[in-house]
Amino acid sequence: MSGDSQYVVTVPDRTTLLQGPLGAVLMLGGDRTGGQLSLVEHPLAPRALGSPVHTHRDEDEYSVVLEGVIGAQIAEQVIQAGPGMVLVKPRGVPHAFWNPTDQPARLLEVISPAGFEHYFPGLADILSGPQPPDTGQLAALASRYGLELDLASIPRLTAAYGLKLT
Repeated sequence: MSGDSQYVVTVPDRTTLLQGPLGAVLMLGGDRTGGQLSLVEHPLAPRALGSPVHTHRDEDEYSVVLEGVIGAQIAEQVIQAGPGMVLVKPRGVPHAFWNPTDQPARLLEVISPAGFEHYFPGLADILSGPQPPDTGQLAALASRYGLELDLASIPRLTAAYGLKLT
């Protein structure tokens, strides 16, 4: 097998951006795509909320389910998707996602244009403390990336889909 080149990205290029019930592993950053897109793998623990309802101002997202089941709310539609299915989350459309099962799940997020992949290290910093995350810091991070977060959706989503918050 050939090594890394401008046409092949090898496993060592993967960078863990976020660890926890929702992980974020950078597979391909905007620096390699001329800013056109980025690829982020999201491992998602059983019964974990991937994200509360949120709306992107600047990016479209396409989530390819690789493993397990992903629950999602896109606009007012609630969906369950399995391996091989693609969830389309256009900019300006509120959405959330979670793992509704007792098995791990994994999805590949295609983000276009690139840039939003830089959100996850900031989120990791905010979530790394022993205390609950500071909502002011979350709001500032979200604003920096053109993201509108609906934190009030968290209790509704956790209750409706039997999710666990850690």
